[in-house]
Amino acid sequence: MEVPPAAAPAGAAPPKTATPAQKATAQSFEAVFLGQMTQLMFESVQTGEFSGGHGEEMFRGVLAEKLGTAVAQKGGIGLAPAVLAQILKMQENADNGR
Repeated sequence: MEVPPAAAPAGAAPPKTATPAQKATAQSFEAVFLGQMTQLMFESVQTGEFSGGHGEEMFRGVLAEKLGTAVAQKGGIGLAPAVLAQILKMQENADNGR
């Protein structure tokens, strides 16, 4: 999950490198997003005769959350690097405002 360095104006401080906590936050954001998208997909599936009944309905949200987390841990869909870049940009702006 490497973020390419942004072009900095002349005389600006070098870009800040991401901390492990910032990387984890970006990955967690992607996992939640993917879990929500998976949940929406599950809601559109018609189960027909082979339904798991009430138990399946209860645990679909848990399954969606776990699938989102697993996909994010395996590289995701490219959302985490974009979120991380924005975290770093916001941090840089906050540091420059002091």
